[in-house]
Amino acid sequence: MNSNCPNDDQPGSQPEPRLDVWGGMECTVARIGDLYRNQIAETGHFDRTDDLAAVAALGIRRLRFPIVWETISPDHPDQTDWRWHDSRLEILRQLGVDPIAGLLHHGSGPRYTSLVDPAFPELLARHAERVAARYPWIDMYTPVNEPLTTARFSGLYGHWYPHGRDARIFLQALLNQCRATVLSMHAIRAINPHAKLVQTEDLGKVFSTPLLQYQADYENERRWLTFDLLCGRVDRTHPWFEHFLDAGIDAPALAFFSEHPCPPDIMGINHYLTSERFLDDRPHHYPQHHQAGNGIHQYADAEAVRIDLPHGETGPYARLKEAWERYRLPIAVTEAHHGCTRDEQLRWLMEVWNAANKLKAEGADIRAVTVWSLLGAVDWNTLLVEQNDFYESGVFDARCTDLRPTALAGATAALASHGKFDHPVLDRPGWWRRDERLYRPARIGAPRIVGAPRRLAITGATGTLGNAFSRICNGRGLDHELLGRADMDIAHPASVEAALTRTRPWAVINTAGFVRVAEASRNAERCYRENADGAETLARACARLDIPFVTFSSDLVFDGQLGRAYVESDAVSPVCVYGGSKAEAERRVLTAWPKALVIRTSAFFGPWDRYNFLYATLCDLASGKQVAASDAVRVSPTYVPDLVHAVLDLLIDGESGIWHLANRGMTSWHALASRAASEARLDTALLAKTGDDTERITALSSERGLLLPSLDSAIQRYVRESTVGWNPGGATAVAVA
Repeated sequence: MNSNCPNDDQPGSQPEPRLDVWGGMECTVARIGDLYRNQIAETGHFDRTDDLAAVAALGIRRLRFPIVWETISPDHPDQTDWRWHDSRLEILRQLGVDPIAGLLHHGSGPRYTSLVDPAFPELLARHAERVAARYPWIDMYTPVNEPLTTARFSGLYGHWYPHGRDARIFLQALLNQCRATVLSMHAIRAINPHAKLVQTEDLGKVFSTPLLQYQADYENERRWLTFDLLCGRVDRTHPWFEHFLDAGIDAPALAFFSEHPCPPDIMGINHYLTSERFLDDRPHHYPQHHQAGNGIHQYADAEAVRIDLPHGETGPYARLKEAWERYRLPIAVTEAHHGCTRDEQLRWLMEVWNAANKLKAEGADIRAVTVWSLLGAVDWNTLLVEQNDFYESGVFDARCTDLRPTALAGATAALASHGKFDHPVLDRPGWWRRDERLYRPARIGAPRIVGAPRRLAITGATGTLGNAFSRICNGRGLDHELLGRADMDIAHPASVEAALTRTRPWAVINTAGFVRVAEASRNAERCYRENADGAETLARACARLDIPFVTFSSDLVFDGQLGRAYVESDAVSPVCVYGGSKAEAERRVLTAWPKALVIRTSAFFGPWDRYNFLYATLCDLASGKQVAASDAVRVSPTYVPDLVHAVLDLLIDGESGIWHLANRGMTSWHALASRAASEARLDTALLAKTGDDTERITALSSERGLLLPSLDSAIQRYVRESTVGWNPGGATAVAVA
């Protein structure tokens, strides 16, 4: 051993400093036409102060925090309102959390300016000066978040104001933002000489087929422009110098950056799975939404992770290493987020964390990883240009009555405290590393997953719900065993013990049970055995093993006489044998295993089976038959894929107790049939109302959180995604209460 290389076993040695864990809230204020969208408002943080304590409790001591220009001086540069920011920043000081002040986040400024306004840089610098004067203790700033990305979306692709679609607007917007950054830091440092610039940018790389290498080279040089401008590198020898001149930007405007270099104190690298692209001159191999062109060639512009590129070309490690080797400046990952299922979010966070640690161990100056979108985000799946209220959760789920920590909160706290985190879902790589991601089959010899991943046990192998769980677990890379009665009798303790000893699951999901509501009164003993005895037996076994357990209940634990949708705390009041068996199961399960997760849901319909009301209705309508349905009973139908995904997320999050999960909105059976028929373009004139005049509401709402999308969205997707079709005469009759 080299005595000059200290290690933890030697007296007086110091362990290698760990990466810091920073946090960040999605805080975009984007102008789209005349509409301003504010993510702080849309995720609810604007009205909640307790969020900051929840963030601090994770061990986060550095937070990217918005002091955004548009929210302080929206109407006139000399009219300011600091009240919201004063109160929040004082809370952060008391909590010991240091902010990285963000002054413009994918914005174009207030209404009196824009990204192409010649006065824009000086106006933002005036705002920066006021921020520094008001909060002189703040030591880190990001005057403009992702200037290049914002310029592309606002000046080249037309998504955001000023909705430009040409190189001139794009480059002018980029130059204005970078000049604003330089002037802002000059103004800030005049007040606080020690203030540091944390400059963020997305550095996604472009790959291509040989014919399109020229286009890939063009875009790959473009991706460095933010940092090259700030570092004073864009001179006459720079590959993009002539492009600026061609766009009408003169040499003196570019010389400003060489004369006033403002290199970042920390380069903030934001990296997303869709940031890396692959350009293919064979566009017919790809879906329509990937079709693109540059005026010379037509091509497909696809996610590079869906192409079987050589191992190691894509991903956070490769992009961080490129940035380090190009600039040799300190680096932090300033956004680590993936809008996907919980397991994939955890896998992505850990891949970014491990990549940063690996590069740090190789000698790069990597400072931190920022867990981004702490409170989630709204409508980023459409880059904010559509208002669909599409919410993707982050470290916390802001849809809930109380801000709810997800599994990412546990991961963040673990990384902040000791730099490590483990969960069974991490036994498999993310979808971007699995072969099913590929548009075309992988090359022979592509790496395969090895080892023995931890598994789930799912009961109900012959049922609709059990098979839906198995299908979706396969898609999410969650290893599992789907168990039928021959594998385990859920109401027989010895059988349960033997099956769980053999499968050694990390959690159990119980979808088995007696499901024929109309027959339950004639088979009460069997109904209670399968629904109550079986669920209790499984709960007791899981309690002994100290493993998570999920089981399902029904809206029929209620009598429908309350006059509104039911929430979790409402007293059960079953009026049928089936409802009684489910109410008894709830009581027994939570007594046997208080950490169990009990899901009440209602009226399944799914794209993979024929045993549901909507399929039977649409088949009859397609064959010209009249369909009668009640207009008196109000229910909350549940799209099976939405239900399964939400349950898996809650399970991974470690949730317990009773949760109501149903698509948002209540409807009658007749209205449900009419809506689905209209979506499927079938004749609604064949729909009739039954003579049942007994009004009841067994619909489910929630006081814990409305996690599923709207019923309207669910019906649209059901009609679009169904794999069984509306075959006349192919339906299985489904009775509805």
